[in-house]
Amino acid sequence: MDNELFEIAQQLGRLLKLNEKKIATAESCTGGWIAQVITEVSGCSAWFDRGFVTYSNAAKMQILGVNSETLDKFGAVSAETATEMVNGALAHSDADCAIAVTGIAGPDGGTAEKPVGTVFIAWAYKNKSVKVIQQKLTGNRHEIRRQTVKIALEGVEIGQ
Repeated sequence: MDNELFEIAQQLGRLLKLNEKKIATAESCTGGWIAQVITEVSGCSAWFDRGFVTYSNAAKMQILGVNSETLDKFGAVSAETATEMVNGALAHSDADCAIAVTGIAGPDGGTAEKPVGTVFIAWAYKNKSVKVIQQKLTGNRHEIRRQTVKIALEGVEIGQ
């Protein structure tokens, strides 16, 4: 177990529970790692609703309602797709907030416009606008994915 990620998830859980909120996740490049870290925390059923692992474009469309036009125009790794993923996670769950991640963890798959390490992370809250950030992460596949999980969990804003 990754103690740093576990501690971040514990802190998030305390905050969510205190505010009587639940969270959902929509993951592509992290392959369920965010949900896995959350579910390491005993009692997380009080604040974790569900997780969606939508690695393929078809899964993004079928499960989260990402538009094929968005994928065609902007690609799976884009702010637009991350926004539609996080909105889909919120719409298809009983959660009050959601996290979505999509990116290129490598070692292959990068382009000049979107090199390996390009990641988009989105957060959505009921009745609020979506926040999306782009990150240019470095390291090997594992390191890029781990950094994405950490940033995603640390970026949740509850009770502000």
